[in-house]
Amino acid sequence: MGPEQLDEIFAQTLTGDYDDESPWEAVRTLHRTGGREVCDRAAEWCRSDDPLKRARGAVLGPLGRMVEHPSNNFPEECFTLVSTLVQREEDPLPLLSAIHALGHIGNPLAVPLVIDHRLHPSGDVRFAVPCALGSFANDSRAADALLALMQDAGEDVRDWATFGLGVLGDLDSQEIRDALWQRMSDPNTDVREESLVSLGKRKDQRALPALIAEFNQPETSSRVVEAAEAFLGEKEQAADRSPGDYLAALKRRFPL
Repeated sequence: MGPEQLDEIFAQTLTGDYDDESPWEAVRTLHRTGGREVCDRAAEWCRSDDPLKRARGAVLGPLGRMVEHPSNNFPEECFTLVSTLVQREEDPLPLLSAIHALGHIGNPLAVPLVIDHRLHPSGDVRFAVPCALGSFANDSRAADALLALMQDAGEDVRDWATFGLGVLGDLDSQEIRDALWQRMSDPNTDVREESLVSLGKRKDQRALPALIAEFNQPETSSRVVEAAEAFLGEKEQAADRSPGDYLAALKRRFPL
């Protein structure tokens, strides 16, 4: 890729609103491209006076880490770059971008840096915290923070904290199960269903009546099916299985 084309793609990351598709497509292109020039430009932007440039520079931190290329091109350098930004940043936009980036970079040294922002006044920043900590869900420090965030005022924060600790993480204790059980009465459907999957994964039979009740509804979500598979100890969903089949299998395995 020539310098002029690279300039155009970097410029595209600054167009429109932060969450628009066009700038994020440009970010994904730069992730796939990687290379020294992209890394150096990202580092330069992380030191910019422009908050949007700092935000885009931060999300370019996980260079090259895509589905088709899971290894970071410059792991130590990118971690230093983004972790430095997290520790000094005051603007919510680049801060949340940097926190998300630390989760993607995957260096466990990020855990305390991310946890430090769990009580940030911005709901968007707090949302970034469980998203990032999900990459470290089996770290006891991350698990403690996720437990606390499961009671956050923001429903998206609670959702991702529950998903990170309960679904992505494998830690199991009575405290964790009780916290997941508490979220079964959450007003948010996504949180309740993530709790159901998490309790199924841990074979906590307190969740069975709620799971059976879900299969008696006119429609059954994919997460409810995932919870049933977790209870039944089956890793892959059977495409030809009906809600009635799951209900019968659950009743055979766990007579109530």
